Amino acid sequence: MNQPVNQRQDRAIADGSTALPPTAATVETWLVEQLATCLSLDPNDIDPDVPFDSYGLDSAEAVGLSGELEDWLQRRVSPTLLYDYPTIAALAEHLGSES
Repeated sequence: MNQPVNQRQDRAIADGSTALPPTAATVETWLVEQLATCLSLDPNDIDPDVPFDSYGLDSAEAVGLSGELEDWLQRRVSPTLLYDYPTIAALAEHLGSES
């Protein structure tokens, strides 16, 4: 049975498979949820265009989030990536555009 790419991709991500890389939108959603959980905020209060440091994210939390992102993506992620791409939107666009 053929499924649309979006459904196959969502299923691959849910299964932890890296068969298809996540889209920028999928990465953005994941980052919003993780940041909200980390900071005990409602995900609706997270603006993807606001810099990470505006939420009071300290360096230990940023490195921890990078590690969780690495686990989720199942590929190497630099611990400084959140500094190189200082907003959720910028980071999601970067990661979603990688092959």
